[in-house]
Formats: sequence, structure tokens, C-alpha cells
Amino acid sequence: MDAEGYFISTFASVGTRIGDDGASLGRWVYSKDLFFENIHFKRQWLNYFQIGYKAMIVNISDAIAMNATPKYALLGIAIPRSMSLHQMDELSRGIRTAASQYGIEIIGGDTISNVKLDLSVTIISESTHPLYRRGLKRGDIIAYTGKIGTSAKQLRYLLSGGKVHTKSRFIAPQLRQGFVSQARRYLRCGMDISDGLFSDVEKLSRANRLGVQWDKKIPKKIGCSGEEYEMLIAFPRRYLITLQRIAARNRTTITAVAHAVRGSYTNCCKRHHF
Repeated sequence: MDAEGYFISTFASVGTRIGDDGASLGRWVYSKDLFFENIHFKRQWLNYFQIGYKAMIVNISDAIAMNATPKYALLGIAIPRSMSLHQMDELSRGIRTAASQYGIEIIGGDTISNVKLDLSVTIISESTHPLYRRGLKRGDIIAYTGKIGTSAKQLRYLLSGGKVHTKSRFIAPQLRQGFVSQARRYLRCGMDISDGLFSDVEKLSRANRLGVQWDKKIPKKIGCSGEEYEMLIAFPRRYLITLQRIAARNRTTITAVAHAVRGSYTNCCKRHHF
């Protein structure tokens, strides 16, 4: 087990709510992600509006992945003393724009002074039929929506001093809310692809104590590409055509890459966080 997984496991117990994209309590789902300077972004890569916008979107993604409707947000922001009032306005505008797109009300939080810009967002969402990571059965198809691999490619451009388009996946991820909502009844389990296809397939494998048989060869540079925010889903084989039709209605695609088998699966990617 990697260091991140080990630390999280110290809080887990029998019947724990830990292990999904969010914690489901009744009709409410609570999720939190961090968005830290020099870990998730650099200020020379994104302007302040883009930083605020993406910090919200990557958190909203967890709610969408659980088939939950985001309702409220709590913000924790560490602001460098060097930031101007105009830069603060732009950061706020990015946060508010993303919140407005998904009908989210910002209800509070905390701010502190810091040497760098760090953001923590808690999303409170509502769901009558949450989508969990558990539920996978042997023979189920494992697939992903859309196209993956471009986020890592764009990150390489940025690391080499280049620039990417303002509408690129790395700057403004596209979430699959319509697809998840319409497809939920056919899905066994799912999650968003934030750490990379291979890493997140491993999480499904561990959560369900099943192995993975790959049916499609995926290059490592694509399978290890993180921050895609597409959906990783699993479902009975008989629903493949139905789900492809739902995907098409929502202007995306489904790529079936593997199926669940006995055993376990360990991915080959470098850990992103530890």
C-alpha cells in the first residue's frame, strides 16, 4: 500500500464511510479536495480567475462522480501577502463563476495569510441514488468516458515553459453530470479519473476485492495521466449499447478497456501525491 493509502486507512473501520469520492450520509454527500500551489498548479501557468475556477471544478467533480447535485460550498483559502486586491477579485470571480454554473451557494469558510496560494473546498451535495466505488461484479465491463491522456501532455508543455489553450482540459476540466445522471440506473459503480486511469482502476479493484483483465492495450503515458476528470465506470456487459447511446446524447463516448475477474490489480504509475 502506498503512503497516501496507508494514512487514509488509519481512519477506516468496519462500516466506514471513507473510501468514495465523498461521504454519503442520508441524502447528503460531503466531499473535499485540496488545490495547492506548487503541488497542483503554479501561478505562472494559470491566472487567478483560472485558479479559482479550477479549484472549484475539481471539487465539484467528486459530487458529480457520485451522482449528487452540488448545493453548497465551504472555502478554506491561504492567501499570500503579495496578492493585490485585483488578484483577489479575480480569484473570487473564478470561484463564483464555477459555483454559479452548478447552482452552488458559498456559505462560509476561513482565510489566512500564507507564503503561497492554497485552496481547500468542501462541497455539500444531495443525492437520492449515489454512485459508489463498491458494487463491481466479476464479468462487469470497466470503461471510461471521453478521451484521456491530454492532461499529462499539457502538463509536460507547461513544465517545459510552454503554454496551453485557456479551454484545455488541464485548465478547465469538463464534467459529465448529464451522462452520470442518465446512466446511473445501469451502473454498478464509478468514480472520477483524478489520479490516472491505472491508479483509479486499482482503487476500484481494492474497493471490490477483484482483479482486472485488460481487453484494450493502454499506453502508459495515457493510463498514468492524472487530472482528467472523466468518469471511470463499471456495468454489466448487457448495458454497453444502452450506455453508449446515453453517452452520445451527452456528447461524449465510452471506451471499454477491461473487465472484472478474480484476483487483484496493482497499477504501474508513479504516485502523484506522496
